[in-house]
Amino acid sequence: MIQPISKNALLLALVALVCVAILGLVNQLAQPKIAEQQLASKLAILNEVLPQSSANAALLADCILVTNPPLLGRPTPQSVYRLRSGDSVSAFVVETTAPDGYSGNIDLIVAIQPDGTVLGSRVLNHQETPGLGDKIERRRSSWIESFSNKQITGENESAWAVKKDGGQFDQFTGATITPRAVVDAIYKVGLLVRQHPELASRPANCGANQ
Repeated sequence: MIQPISKNALLLALVALVCVAILGLVNQLAQPKIAEQQLASKLAILNEVLPQSSANAALLADCILVTNPPLLGRPTPQSVYRLRSGDSVSAFVVETTAPDGYSGNIDLIVAIQPDGTVLGSRVLNHQETPGLGDKIERRRSSWIESFSNKQITGENESAWAVKKDGGQFDQFTGATITPRAVVDAIYKVGLLVRQHPELASRPANCGANQ
């Protein structure tokens, strides 16, 4: 005869198995919706830095992973999307990191033409001081838009600095380190696309939904 304790153990095990099965089924059913939301979110961000409605599924698929710590700020691969016009690349959309923010890494996305002209940029993630460094966010100020239509040539490095350092970009009152880090990170994206034309011809390798 099975003891009451054994019966309870079997019952608990059965309940646990049923719960695991239900959670697995719910997760499986939710995956397509999650993927759809992630895709929409990614396209919304890309459309903020590109000409209207340029971002689509084809752009997400035409993506390469690039590892270049000196120019992209991380030792791990960063995504580079390629917007094409016919057979040529009209713009790159580069995920990059400013590793020298006041409170750590500042993750950015930058749309830039092959000649180094910035189309747009946005901050994706940061931990800068609220009320000071967080002015790099578009919802806090229009400062991040000051890079649009400015060109990075490799010979104009001195202009790609905050005004306190002799450059053309405003700093924030009481917070110079944060904008300085962002300016430098965007400048290095320009160097990346100008110094590495092979980015346009490398096979896509980001994988689905990158």
